[in-house]
Amino acid sequence: MSHAFAHIAFTPSVKSAQQRDGSRAGYARSFEGDDMAFNDRLGPSEIEFISAQRSFYLATVSETGWPYVQHRGGPRGFLKALDDKTLAFADYAGNRQFISVGNLSRNDRVAMILMDYAQRVRLKLLGRLHVRDLSPSDDLADTLVDPTYRARPQRAMVITVEGFDWNCPQHIPVRFDAEDVQAALDARDQRIASLEAELAVLRPAATSRPPSS
Repeated sequence: MSHAFAHIAFTPSVKSAQQRDGSRAGYARSFEGDDMAFNDRLGPSEIEFISAQRSFYLATVSETGWPYVQHRGGPRGFLKALDDKTLAFADYAGNRQFISVGNLSRNDRVAMILMDYAQRVRLKLLGRLHVRDLSPSDDLADTLVDPTYRARPQRAMVITVEGFDWNCPQHIPVRFDAEDVQAALDARDQRIASLEAELAVLRPAATSRPPSS
């Protein structure tokens, strides 16, 4: 079977570089095979991982050939898996540069990297992104728009997944979201308060006990 991500990413020039480095044979055995593809449809693990993320990196390419990488963020789970081939998110009003939107009008190919710094895990995806206007009456609005998020949704960004690959954790720095750190500190403080309360009850009984002979 053929690895869908590698089928796209391993161009002739990439294979030549692998050949020079000595890794070509290993990748050929592990990632290349017959016409049946794998890693072209999201499984439960991928969907669960995607739904837990608060941000990702999105790369597009301009008609002049220049790549552009953008960080996209929002409430946890703002990137939705509509099915095993489709992701979507709401595009909110921003600085109005429209670099990604402009690039996508000429080339719909995108690359995405999703990072979980706390667990040191990353997921890479390749796909094609379709931009469509998002009105309140659009069926997608109910799915993509978070009513508690204080921004104006303008577009729906719909990605057809062509291939994905889990990356190794090497060199991923360990970082934690501020809210997760605060939750851990709150739990610690609650535990300390509970122990102090127990100690306050036990201390008078210990001081009133007659000394042993």
